[in-house]
Amino acid sequence: MPSATTDTTERQLRIDLAAAFRLAVRHGWHEGVGNHFSVAVSGDGKRFLMNPRWRHFSHLTASNLMLLDADDATTMQRADAPDETAWCIHGRIHALLPQARCVLHLHPPYATAVAGLANPRIVPIDQNTARFFHRMAYDYGFEGMATSTAEGDRLAAELGNRNVLMMVNHGVLVAAPTVAEAFDLMYFLERACKTLVLAWSTGQPLREMTLEVAERTAQDWEHYAPMQFAHFEELKLLLDREEPGYAA
Repeated sequence: MPSATTDTTERQLRIDLAAAFRLAVRHGWHEGVGNHFSVAVSGDGKRFLMNPRWRHFSHLTASNLMLLDADDATTMQRADAPDETAWCIHGRIHALLPQARCVLHLHPPYATAVAGLANPRIVPIDQNTARFFHRMAYDYGFEGMATSTAEGDRLAAELGNRNVLMMVNHGVLVAAPTVAEAFDLMYFLERACKTLVLAWSTGQPLREMTLEVAERTAQDWEHYAPMQFAHFEELKLLLDREEPGYAA
């Protein structure tokens, strides 16, 4: 029987993940009733929470998130089976990368636009873009919607120990130890891509940072790591005031 501590931890993870869904809507990152977030609840990362099939992010609550097991081969035979693409991506990443506790996969406008370029790399032109300097993985193997274990295995292998995966011709994925860190990564990734798209749209040459300045700025971000938690907590306070039902 689960301990009180385990129950409390899962409850908090449910609240945090539900908050991430609601906040994604506020930032305009959602796409129809697709895209998925997940967070591990077990030590090995294989038991995880994820949004149910084809539910709009704005309707998700802490209590209606699904509890899944990456090792359960019967998952897709359930009456309430998750979305197939979500299972193939999140199920395999949680099965193979225990350090990837929280996984957010989206098709947000600016990051997805960058993912569709011949050169989808984020160029360091300001401190937000420099945050990702030499800190991203790239997957160039898109062959259609993720409906196979092989697809999930490839994405997990490409992500490896990185926290951000640019899924070329597809979208983006971030993985982090906590929901707060994953959300902050996604927030600044989309901001960075928006800055690049706006800069490219001027038609003028980009003024890239030197390699030394870009690396120093990326390291500066690492020193600011506690800000990620403050950012998420502040946004949750906004939800507590305006959409308290997310935590139900």
